[in-house]
Amino acid sequence: MSAFTPASDPPSGSYTALPINRRSLLERRFSRLLLLLLAMALLGFSYYVVVRPWHMRWGATETERVMPLPGDRFIPPGAIVSTRAITINAPPQAVWPWLMQIGQGRAGFYSHDWLENLFAARMENVEVLDPSIPPLQIGDQVSMQHDGPALTVSVVEPERALAFDGWTLYLHPQQDGTTRLIVRYPFAVGESLWDKVYYYAIFEEWHFVMETGMMLGIKQRAEAHGEQSS
Repeated sequence: MSAFTPASDPPSGSYTALPINRRSLLERRFSRLLLLLLAMALLGFSYYVVVRPWHMRWGATETERVMPLPGDRFIPPGAIVSTRAITINAPPQAVWPWLMQIGQGRAGFYSHDWLENLFAARMENVEVLDPSIPPLQIGDQVSMQHDGPALTVSVVEPERALAFDGWTLYLHPQQDGTTRLIVRYPFAVGESLWDKVYYYAIFEEWHFVMETGMMLGIKQRAEAHGEQSS
């Protein structure tokens, strides 16, 4: 039997690498992934339970949310519907002319034109009532962007309601002389996964920003014009 020979010391200046505990490393990575998934789930839950209900009925009372509007008969079955509202410190007759001139190539939609124009909408939102723009009539086509799809005017009730298919802008007069502008918008979501991803992850938030911008733009113009006229 050969004699035991002890291991020699490592050469001067070298070192012995410590073994990596792969199990511990995998556990740490798994924990981080789990925390990330939990955070994403919490954010998603918060959005659908708190944020989404808020922006889908932004400014609207429960009564306004369920009240029938003239354009409701054009809402396709199964469509997802938002109802938003804002108080305008002016009577309906002072708000109505601003609705009658909206549209791309007309007076614009009074929203965030710099955002719209990122997509070549060529939107110019006017700040005054333009008598050269003809009032909208049933059957008119109103474009959302340059050379883009058009909406059909389906309801015109003077000083009360304007609807493009199921998208309704409704003026509800108040006893104090103000007006509640109620806007209802339907969207028929397709069956494909991409249709659902597009609507819930992109369109819904984008439309909220643009529609509330339009409502605030109408409010600002109607109130300012009323002050100038008084």
